[in-house]
Amino acid sequence: MAYNAPIDEKQLIADLQKESTAHQAFELLMRTFSEPLYWQIRKMVFSHDDANDLLQNVFLKAWSNIHNFRGDARLSTWLYKIAVNESINFINREKSRQGLPADDEEASFLLNNLEADEYFDGDELQSELLKAIARLPEKQRVVFNMRYFDEMKYEEISDILGTSVGALKASYHHAVKKITESIASLEN
Repeated sequence: MAYNAPIDEKQLIADLQKESTAHQAFELLMRTFSEPLYWQIRKMVFSHDDANDLLQNVFLKAWSNIHNFRGDARLSTWLYKIAVNESINFINREKSRQGLPADDEEASFLLNNLEADEYFDGDELQSELLKAIARLPEKQRVVFNMRYFDEMKYEEISDILGTSVGALKASYHHAVKKITESIASLEN
């Protein structure tokens, strides 16, 4: 995963689930995973403020549910799964709240977020890349972000999304093709 400090996840989980060490362990959890989770969320919602809010929600859910964590997956995988689900739920709520038209509504919402984000400081090509990513279907967008930007292995993405490696490879291939076509159309 995309965190810097090597941590002993089993020990961290044990410390999180023990009342006497839970607060200190949770601080380590937040220090370790805040940045990679923030960027995962940010790539999905395109807004700094929304990403910060969703990151807080992720940690609140993790804190509330750590005692139910059985360790079937890595802690980092569990956190990414919460982050992805929170982001998707947020996008769906906002689309509904804003009453966006059914056709291309998710892309419209994301493009509005991108254009309204005062913290975006990319150049025109980066802006066009993000717009092309925003136009992808949800699954392709999530897979592309995790594989391309986070350099996750397909096996890690499979654990997070609960999708077969073969389906993920196909989603990534289709996403790359659509993005390439979108960027190439700018040259014409």
